Amino acid sequence: QVQFVESGGGLAQPGGSLRLSCLASRFSSDLDAIGWFRQAPGKEREGVSCISWRDGSTYYRDSVKGRFTISRDSATQMVYLQMNNLKPEDTSVYYCALYDSCDRVTMYGGGLRTWGKGTLVNVSS
Repeated sequence: QVQFVESGGGLAQPGGSLRLSCLASRFSSDLDAIGWFRQAPGKEREGVSCISWRDGSTYYRDSVKGRFTISRDSATQMVYLQMNNLKPEDTSVYYCALYDSCDRVTMYGGGLRTWGKGTLVNVSS
């Protein structure tokens, strides 16, 4: 079973940037799509972005379009989430996850298979 280790979270000021990293251990041919979801205390989980492992196609939730960029490095099995122009409402625990596919349904948790322990992103002045 694929396991994920996230890193790169921390404190950022509004308008600042952070880059999250996700290492997928235990190479598996089942890496259909990898993405990020976030969940803040007392709030529902929400998909942020995903990327197809095979063709690199991506999907983003509307609120992060133009600010966040997801990418992957197949050779090292790393997935990155570059987050620019951060806003206080981006504050959350971010989880790297394996999905069946990368599309609109993924943003609502469809096809979610497994995920890591998460990394905290705190956007505050």
